Amino acid sequence: MMTHPDETLSGGQRGDLRGDLRGDLQSELRGDAQADLRVVIADDQVLVRTGFRMILMSEGIDVVGEAANGEEALKVVRATHPDVVLMDIRMPGMDGLEATRRILGWTGEAEPPRIIILTTFDLDQYVYSAITAGASGFLLKDVSPEHLVAAVRMVRAGDAMLAPAITRRLVERFAVPTANPRTEALHKDLATLTPREREVLGLLGRGLSNAELAARFHLSEATVKTHVARILAKLNLRDRAQAVVVAYETGLIKPGCA
Repeated sequence: MMTHPDETLSGGQRGDLRGDLRGDLQSELRGDAQADLRVVIADDQVLVRTGFRMILMSEGIDVVGEAANGEEALKVVRATHPDVVLMDIRMPGMDGLEATRRILGWTGEAEPPRIIILTTFDLDQYVYSAITAGASGFLLKDVSPEHLVAAVRMVRAGDAMLAPAITRRLVERFAVPTANPRTEALHKDLATLTPREREVLGLLGRGLSNAELAARFHLSEATVKTHVARILAKLNLRDRAQAVVVAYETGLIKPGCA
């Protein structure tokens, strides 16, 4: 399903996105390769799967399975237990969004894989929905080989592929605070946060980095990281990108707030 051009960000915002991703990935490009990294590629285009597989395997990353649609992705992920899934968002039958929800919603799994959404669009509502479902970020299909490799290593290490500032732009465009079981549960979880942790969560929602939070509170970055880790643990969130979504969905902060 194609989105209307108005559903994507402006050219300037696309430039910001690419710049932010470049900055976030530089440390990974300089880092050592991680051993035993297992990846599944789910995309209905054979050429895309083949190209990504060749790139990853050339860097010592093990591609343990491939799928052409969401149903196949579920079966392959269950059979191979990958660390990371590269998931096309538009596939015949079950799409990547539904497959992402199901994979990350499985119970009894020791540690579900990290999922990176593949898309031909820079930012749209489908990508936002994938992030709220628990995906760790997204990549454009014209990503450079080095950025593809770095992104897979980054999310395997537990980081979000999307910078919080990018997630904020997504959330401000699409998020609407609503009363549903998910947000009701989140409101209860928010009650477990200390006043300082709620303040930190609000600033995370505005896209502040650890360094900026440290400067704001006159704390060390190590102390800020501890606050962030406690917030993620109490709210059962996978990464900072999801924390941004929660801050908006619960109404802790409002779109457009400074």
